[in-house]
Amino acid sequence: MTATREPEITPLRKNRDFLLLWSGSAVSVLGSTASTVAYPLLVLATTGSAADAGVVGFVALLPMLLLQIPASALVDRWDRRTVMIWCDAIRAAALTTIVLALAVNRLYLPHILVVGFVEGTVSVTHELAAGAAVPHVVHKSQVSAALSRNEARERGATMLGTPLGGILFGLGRAVPFVLDALTYVVSLVTLLFIRRDFQTGKPEHEERHVLDGIRWLWRNEFLRTATFLIAGSNLLFRAMFLIVVVMAGDLGASPAWIGVLFGVAGGAGLLGSLAADRCRRRFDLATIVIGANWLWAVLMVVIVATGNVYALGAAYAGMWFVGPLWNVAVTSHQLEITPDHLQGRVLGAVGVLAFGAVPLGSLIGGYTLDRLGSDAAALVFTGWMVLLATAATLSRSVRQTRRHNRVPHDAQVQDPPGDGDPGRPALRGVADDR
Repeated sequence: MTATREPEITPLRKNRDFLLLWSGSAVSVLGSTASTVAYPLLVLATTGSAADAGVVGFVALLPMLLLQIPASALVDRWDRRTVMIWCDAIRAAALTTIVLALAVNRLYLPHILVVGFVEGTVSVTHELAAGAAVPHVVHKSQVSAALSRNEARERGATMLGTPLGGILFGLGRAVPFVLDALTYVVSLVTLLFIRRDFQTGKPEHEERHVLDGIRWLWRNEFLRTATFLIAGSNLLFRAMFLIVVVMAGDLGASPAWIGVLFGVAGGAGLLGSLAADRCRRRFDLATIVIGANWLWAVLMVVIVATGNVYALGAAYAGMWFVGPLWNVAVTSHQLEITPDHLQGRVLGAVGVLAFGAVPLGSLIGGYTLDRLGSDAAALVFTGWMVLLATAATLSRSVRQTRRHNRVPHDAQVQDPPGDGDPGRPALRGVADDR
């Protein structure tokens, strides 16, 4: 009897649709990072007010806090590829109005605020659709590897885009916004050439409740716990950004050296993203979740105890390295067990809870610094990280994930790549095991 031959899995480097999705997003992230740097520079050059620059930043980020849940419902109800195409078109058009207003010297603050809010709104929608699309353009055994490459894309584009925004603004106020608009056009074109659908079958247009993602997330004990751990660590990282700046200055670091410190930290994050898939395949999910939190706690102790600016920078970079290991492991697990018709809303629910901690971290970090000073503030947040690590260790839902084996190196699944959703019923069984 001849054995049935399993379908061959296309490597990611040869997966046309994944490469188109990945490269289009990489280009658009590069452009949006450059314009993010250029926005405050533009406002300062236009109005001369730092307060106005702060308002623009706040308005541009506001959709991430307010609109993730309603946007996620649209991502599940409408065709995701079409949604992403329209998002790119709207973003490019919005930025073009900035360029045209600068060309005729008629740019005013309300115009910038509207464009910032519109771009932020459609960017939230685009990112939710892109996240939900990943399992449909790669084989199920490659989701972790695809997310690892996405992490590397985000961090690499951010590292390049940050200095690029300042450089381009120096060449002309409109230049970074021209680049950003063009990158959205490139992203749109890559989407037009992708052949696979971004969801199982055709989207259903019956009424779907926007809160279904939150309800599903709340019923899944592990993901609920992981989301609160993410929120807690996001609060810590945002606060530590301010604290590390002050601590490095207290240790005699110049502003230029502090900039180098954060550049090295970004590079460590890029290395972590490249190692994330290998880590996910070697260790089970519980080990990664518990281990990441304790590594952060140990590195926080180093930051508190050291009086050396190089050790401070190395410890902070180490924290950035660990982040992608966590992101890829938890997100790949979430994508694997979430029913496809809920992917957008679950991503939105996780995003709004995790992002909600970021502005809170800024407020708490600034207040703690003001009241206690950098050393005492760092000690307070070290205690906070130890509490998070202890909670992860004691969590029954986290420990129980050990029964889900880590991703094998030679994972082979009977379903051909991108063939829809034949394996979902078993994955739903995992999600429903509460």
